[in-house]
Amino acid sequence: MRKRYLRGDQVYLRALEPEDLDFIYEVENEPDHWAMTDFTVPYSRFSIRQYLRDNRNDLFADKQLRLVIALKGKDTPIGIADLFNYQPLHAHAEVGILVRQEYRGMGYAGEALGLLCDYAFGFLALHQLVAYVLVDNHDSRELFCANEFVSRGTLREWWRMDGEFKDVVVYQRLRDWDKTKDRSRAIWL
Repeated sequence: MRKRYLRGDQVYLRALEPEDLDFIYEVENEPDHWAMTDFTVPYSRFSIRQYLRDNRNDLFADKQLRLVIALKGKDTPIGIADLFNYQPLHAHAEVGILVRQEYRGMGYAGEALGLLCDYAFGFLALHQLVAYVLVDNHDSRELFCANEFVSRGTLREWWRMDGEFKDVVVYQRLRDWDKTKDRSRAIWL
């Protein structure tokens, strides 16, 4: 039997649709998220509309795959799951996940991240995924550890936020990671 990707018990991951314009506009223009990206100015509705129109949603063509995290049975968009900075030669990509504030703490992010990893490894045949997480973002650090990502080190003063530089933890998950060999590294460093 074939594995069914992108569908969980509570959420599913789907492609972006033109109807997601307002949702994407809201998410992309939240200043709290800018520090973890290279955004320096707000996005206009026009530029997001163009992105939605032109986006092929193909990791291999675009080097990025952006999926909406939606509540199962309602199609309510509650977040975004991204694969980006895809490196085809090395079969790896970076992971980003964002769940709107009002939907946090309900297990949606963990399920969405698990679905994204299953898809990346099982269907897209990636070898590894990497995530960069602020040292003081304990919820995200727990999220990645719970999804078999391993802390590989801290980058000192990596992101600038509110006029000061912040440390970032690098998390990595290999497709064939053997938990028994690397169990000691699954804790926070």
